[in-house]
Amino acid sequence: MQRIAADDEEAIGLLYDRFGSLVYRMAYQAMPTRADAEDAVQEVFVRLWKTADRYDPKRAALVTWVMLISRRHIVDRLRRARARVKPATLDEAWSPPSGINAPNENAELEERFGALMQIVEQLPELQQTVVKRAYLHGQTLKQIGTELGVPLGTVKSALSRALVRLRERGGSEEAVA
Repeated sequence: MQRIAADDEEAIGLLYDRFGSLVYRMAYQAMPTRADAEDAVQEVFVRLWKTADRYDPKRAALVTWVMLISRRHIVDRLRRARARVKPATLDEAWSPPSGINAPNENAELEERFGALMQIVEQLPELQQTVVKRAYLHGQTLKQIGTELGVPLGTVKSALSRALVRLRERGGSEEAVA
């Protein structure tokens, strides 16, 4: 790790040769696709290269440190993927597919949308605002945070809590996504 910290290119190759398959197996088990696992492995080794000067052999064995960095990176990556707002907005999700004009289906969709909006109205104010702006107005979480003058982490937490409440009260995952 000292050689890596000193920008020795051969050392990073040796580190990869020694731990690449181990890190890949961990990533492959956790990630949804092989491509995601491969990307995660590459990102882990970039992180190892950038943080090489922080490694202290007195505190942990090299394999322990590599696996800890790997695990943290993979968990962070999975959390970020879950925290992303799906691109579909509520009004798109509740609008009928093109070509369907059956009055009964439109009425049912409008009724379900109305019921969902009643549940949204019961959420705390920040959660309501975030859900409406993200899903009905198509804003990003960063835009919402900037406009409200609230940290991005607070906006993400508010959305996460709101979606949990909507799922609990609305019953189905489809009703929220």
